[in-house]
Amino acid sequence: MEHPSTTLKNSGFHAVIEPDRWVNGAYTLVVDGTPQSHVNMDDPSQLFFEYVQRIGHVIDQIGDPGEPITAVHLGAGAFTLPRYVEATRPGSRQQVIELESDLVDLVRAELPLPKGASIRVRHGDAREVVKKMPPGLVGSVDLLIIDVFSGARTPAHVTSIEFYREAVALLKPSGIVAVNVADGPGLAFARGQAATLLEAVHDVAALAETQILKGRRFGNVVMVGSQEPLPLDWMPRLLAGGPHPSKVVTGRELREWIAGAPVSTDATATQSPPPSKGIFQVKPGRS
Repeated sequence: MEHPSTTLKNSGFHAVIEPDRWVNGAYTLVVDGTPQSHVNMDDPSQLFFEYVQRIGHVIDQIGDPGEPITAVHLGAGAFTLPRYVEATRPGSRQQVIELESDLVDLVRAELPLPKGASIRVRHGDAREVVKKMPPGLVGSVDLLIIDVFSGARTPAHVTSIEFYREAVALLKPSGIVAVNVADGPGLAFARGQAATLLEAVHDVAALAETQILKGRRFGNVVMVGSQEPLPLDWMPRLLAGGPHPSKVVTGRELREWIAGAPVSTDATATQSPPPSKGIFQVKPGRS
């Protein structure tokens, strides 16, 4: 059975939308053989990937429950988190930046966005578009999500201190940035990203499955940061929300976890490491 798909003009990657075999009304977006997004069209508040669930728990802690927020998403995927924000905080104002216009067209055609949702899409490279955001948005954003991938890897130019400073300038003082970082054993890239984000904002916490944070296997670490101290009462709530087992590292423990990793600059930045074959990848032609 042929699934809706397209070849992305910018990267040349193949993108396909596949129905979830186990959940009616749910779909997975696969790009270059890597599952990038999962959406439950019948219940957008249901999040599937572990790291996305962790970001969802962070979103739930912002302001009062159900209160509309202003959010900027760097990286669209299948619009999983913009849909989540709209479902849990109706009336929110959201901006989504995506380089691959063909991907946006595919997703909007096959998995339409909620009617009446205030979700504006800006096309282009995340770093370049961030510099050109409307002046009224600068310093007024409650939530900034950085989840930029080209296939299975994050491009180097959106991992440097120069980029992070440009991006977090959008946040209000109490605003939250959440960064999805993928890394493998040893966590050299993730530790460097934590050091870099901590150079750009006042307070940072790292949230992930316990074995990933110990550097024992490849996976996703969610970095959460703010110019104001992160509320201490968030930490047990984020842990309680699952998926389990999980751990939050912050404060002195975070600095010990960083273990002297250098801050990434435009001159030294590298793209994230590739996952080992078979970890995320889906075989071409899977039905």
